[in-house]
Amino acid sequence: MSKPTAQFINVGERTNVAGSAKFKKLIYEGLYDEALDVARDQVEGGAQIIDINMDDAMLDALEAMETFLKLIAAEPDIARVPIMIDSSKWEVIETGLKCVQGKAVVNSISLKEGKEEFVNYAKRILRYGAAVVVMAFDEDGQADTIERKVEICENSYNILVHEVGFPPEDIIFDPNIFAVATGIEEHDGYGVNFIEATRLIKEKLPYCKISGGVSNISFSFRGNNPVREAMHSVFLYHAIRAGMDMGIVNAGQLTVYSDIPSTLKERVEDVILNRRSDATDRLLEIADEYNGAGKKRVEDLSWRENAVEKRIEHALVKGINTYIEEDAEEARQKLARPLEVIEGPLMDGMNVVGDLFGAGEMFLPQVVKSARVMKQAVAYLNPYIEAEKSAGQSAKGKILMATVKGDVHDIGKNIVGVVLQCNNYEVVDMGVMVPWADILQKANDEDVDIIGLSGLITPSLDEMCTVAAEMERKGMELPVMIGGATTSKVHTAVKIAPNYTGSVVHVLDASRAVGVASQLLSATDRVPYTQSIRAEYDDIREKRLANPKGDRLISLGSARANKPILEFDPIEPSFTGLKVFEDYDLNDLVDRIDWTPFFRTWELHGLYPKILEDEIVGEQARDLFEDAKAMLQQIIEEKWLTAKGVIGFWKAHAEGDDIILPEENSKFYCLRQQVDKRGKRTNDCLADFIAPKGQNDWLGGFAVTTGLGIDAHVERFKKDNDDYNEIMLKALADRLAEAFAERMHERVRKEFWAFASDEKLSNEDMIKERYSSIRPAPGYPACPDHSMKETLFQLLSAPENTDICLTDSFAMLPTASVSGMYFSHPDSRYFGVGKIGKDQLQDYAERRGIDLAEAERNLRPNLAD
Repeated sequence: MSKPTAQFINVGERTNVAGSAKFKKLIYEGLYDEALDVARDQVEGGAQIIDINMDDAMLDALEAMETFLKLIAAEPDIARVPIMIDSSKWEVIETGLKCVQGKAVVNSISLKEGKEEFVNYAKRILRYGAAVVVMAFDEDGQADTIERKVEICENSYNILVHEVGFPPEDIIFDPNIFAVATGIEEHDGYGVNFIEATRLIKEKLPYCKISGGVSNISFSFRGNNPVREAMHSVFLYHAIRAGMDMGIVNAGQLTVYSDIPSTLKERVEDVILNRRSDATDRLLEIADEYNGAGKKRVEDLSWRENAVEKRIEHALVKGINTYIEEDAEEARQKLARPLEVIEGPLMDGMNVVGDLFGAGEMFLPQVVKSARVMKQAVAYLNPYIEAEKSAGQSAKGKILMATVKGDVHDIGKNIVGVVLQCNNYEVVDMGVMVPWADILQKANDEDVDIIGLSGLITPSLDEMCTVAAEMERKGMELPVMIGGATTSKVHTAVKIAPNYTGSVVHVLDASRAVGVASQLLSATDRVPYTQSIRAEYDDIREKRLANPKGDRLISLGSARANKPILEFDPIEPSFTGLKVFEDYDLNDLVDRIDWTPFFRTWELHGLYPKILEDEIVGEQARDLFEDAKAMLQQIIEEKWLTAKGVIGFWKAHAEGDDIILPEENSKFYCLRQQVDKRGKRTNDCLADFIAPKGQNDWLGGFAVTTGLGIDAHVERFKKDNDDYNEIMLKALADRLAEAFAERMHERVRKEFWAFASDEKLSNEDMIKERYSSIRPAPGYPACPDHSMKETLFQLLSAPENTDICLTDSFAMLPTASVSGMYFSHPDSRYFGVGKIGKDQLQDYAERRGIDLAEAERNLRPNLAD
């Protein structure tokens, strides 16, 4: 027996906003019907429990969990399996428990924070009749030895069963599966420790269950799937017999235990069971026999023996640029005209790349590397073909792309452009902050076939509507593709498409761009495709207008009456005024990098570090990660980027929904949630977290950047036709900026404001925002008016102190910049204002002293339909 038995329970994890970018996007856009399909796919794929997590800083996790679980309850094909409610926030777990029909599983609790909190949560879980995952973790840390695993589980069991009265059959212990064969002697026993601890726990603690994440065991052999699969099968073979009941494992990717070659099986078992001191070395000796590669990988240059056409194809598919000029020259000598090299082997190779990408057999980082090879080859050949006034084979179509006025973000647009070029579309890239008049003029001058618009922040989404309206006014008929991280099919259908009688199509990501462009330009597919899109968008619009997201608004007065009632005992900051950080050490930021969004930039979806061992994208994620770490080291050692920041603290008090800074003669105008709340949930406003007039309190602010100096290197990569490194640099600069914001917030909590001076959190805890206080940013859900950045920047003297400036639309330059406010109240929390009514819009305009039209422009996405 090697695969999990019929009694072994497999847990599905894709309904997790932290682990699945697709699921997160669907939840963000309110596309719950499509999100249900993710859950349904897991159940159909063999998951016997589905883990649901809605923890995200910019998401109302309470509302999302409640909505999704209620929808699941009406889907018999999903509701037939138990639900695991996964959250770091108790209020979200409790909301989920109230919605689940039948027995739920809570993931997770432990003795990490002490017995009192452990008992408190256990009692509340018991009242809901749920089962619970208990981690082998206490105040001294995670258990790694057999003795510690058994001790913590036994202690937890006795508290739960004998003090709380928890049914033992509802307790699921996770005794921690760690990687073996790491080269560190202390790790050699991790596999057998779990197995033996499982055996003892099941003997000592009647009726309890055992779970774990199986893929952790083989992490040292990432990249060698045959060996990893053998390790998983061997581990499960012994762990299930010892009593393991459930876990996270892809049963379809397991090797049958009896089919594992005898030599490999013997050496894997030596490692898993720690049967000999040289077990790791002996497994390494043979590992390359099963994967074609070992620890000392020798570059295989046998492809260099092929004909030049095949060499060029191989270089394009593999993204190898070392020999491309040499091969382009050989092909030029072989063919009649240099142009034929582009029209022939280069385009043939790129067609292979396009086909593989379309089939899901290549991933975005590889495609961008392929484009780099192609561009370098074309750059080499261009001098020879200049006289022919042509740079290549007739393109499938010409597409104009621009980040519209109001926005300076272009990574996503650049990626889409690369993918389109790889599929033989000519791309005219106008850059960022492009006014609608320039876009329309360029489209006319270049005689393009499609216009592609990109945007991220609220003003740029509004500008897309303007572009569409002006195209209509001028009688244009070109199709328009809409893209950007905050755009959506719903926004496109409801806000943009009604302005234009031509075709408007939302493109979810780079992988969809080619298919959309192809159908928009197809002589046979264009009409039925555009008709189906128009019908779909009409349907979305009608449903939206008939039931605007199902939200029922209450009056502003009623919302204010339902504000949270908080106690205030603020701690005074160590200083008031400003503190400037010149040339902040980038080395201090590296450990604060959240790598998950980095991989999402490249459309590799999964939670770091698990993505590095993902069965589908793991190999590409590892290659990308190695390139990123190498460039990051170069950025730091060669001082490519300069980091600057400024923080400030000011005396503050709340007056109604406004935050007053009396000594600065300044105000922040805040908005209040106006959606009807159920139960004891309050209608929040940022001003609620500041003490009212008459009490001492303070507000903090910050602006940081790691983008100074980036332009010269971006231009260098552009000149070298190196899209891959250009995108890599921009993505790393963005990650460093977010890390700078995270690190500065940590120093504020522990040092400069010191309201949490004894805080001891891991980087993972900080990424999951398990700290006290918040740092909301103007333009984001809790403070959706981007124009509030102007007040913040004036208080911080940000342009003078950091070289960050604001555009007319309140976008920040450099783009690798982050700004926001600090709230110290221990009950402060992130939330989304959501939809607001006309009464609040009018009130907001009056408070700010602006006309209603300006208020509408600033808050358009938040206005109730």
